[in-house]
Amino acid sequence: MNSLERIKAAIRFRDTDRPPVIPQIFGHAALFCDVPLLDYLRQGAILAACQLKAQNHYGHDALFAFMDACVESEALGSTLTFPADQYPDIGNYAFNRETDLQALEIPDPHRAGRMPELLKAITILREQAQDDLPIVGCVLGPMTLSGQLLSLETALYLAIDETERFESLLDFCSQVAISFGIAQIRAGAHLPLIFEPAACPEVIPKQFFRELIAPRLKRIFTALKTAGSLANWLHIAGQTETILPFYPEMGVDIANFDYCVQPQTAQDLLPDTCLDGNLRPYGFVRGEPEAIRAETSALLEQFRGRGGFILSSGCEIPLEARPENIAAMVECTRRRG
Repeated sequence: MNSLERIKAAIRFRDTDRPPVIPQIFGHAALFCDVPLLDYLRQGAILAACQLKAQNHYGHDALFAFMDACVESEALGSTLTFPADQYPDIGNYAFNRETDLQALEIPDPHRAGRMPELLKAITILREQAQDDLPIVGCVLGPMTLSGQLLSLETALYLAIDETERFESLLDFCSQVAISFGIAQIRAGAHLPLIFEPAACPEVIPKQFFRELIAPRLKRIFTALKTAGSLANWLHIAGQTETILPFYPEMGVDIANFDYCVQPQTAQDLLPDTCLDGNLRPYGFVRGEPEAIRAETSALLEQFRGRGGFILSSGCEIPLEARPENIAAMVECTRRRG
């Protein structure tokens, strides 16, 4: 089986030659290739080259077209600062509480900010990998993008004080996700991952998620699947046990679960959903290869015979991760074939 076939089989709970393994390698690919992170974040051709080189070295099962979590907010007018060898921060937010939400325009993914460079990276990756490896794009979920346009604190106050205006903002952000996600699919991505860290129960209450965020995520997933997405992949890190039961109703096909969620708990709450996780990300920085191999083996054993599992890190592999630790994770999984 090639990697794309392996992932498709895992999503459908079918037999695979070995468990699929997808360390969530984003910006680490730049550091691995000794390329300035700023170049990786701004130039699609460099991003694609680094992703391909890292995958060729480690042998994992996916390529990620992911710059950073500020691409959409920058395209909408937020100004960014780029620290050396770190992801950008938002310096000034594009919106405030007086912004006329009815006058907002969806950014054109082919013209706005760094969006075109991300689409370029996807096209290059698809041309190089064809259908051997899944090409995974990324769009921000509506809660996360709302917080990046107003500041998270202001967005939460808006939700409390002016619920209708907040819902209008969520609807706008959902349309941004749909537009950008469809553009990624048309550029060659097999699927866009929806990255929604601000929807974690450690940030918003469960009922808030169920009433305001879940219906909009469902709307985004429906639109992306209609446009040809291979699968609906939702990435919310942290302690997500209270919201995992809502995932099937939203149409989630692949559910990320972080290291703080017990594997058995995730299986019990989502018995029919493909799970991906959940090695501790910073173990790849501070740990040793032998410890990574032991943790990988233990996790694979907990999912033996289940199907519907992708061995992964619980969240992004840190920029400064030790390459030998990532290699240990992948090698250990590949030996299980």
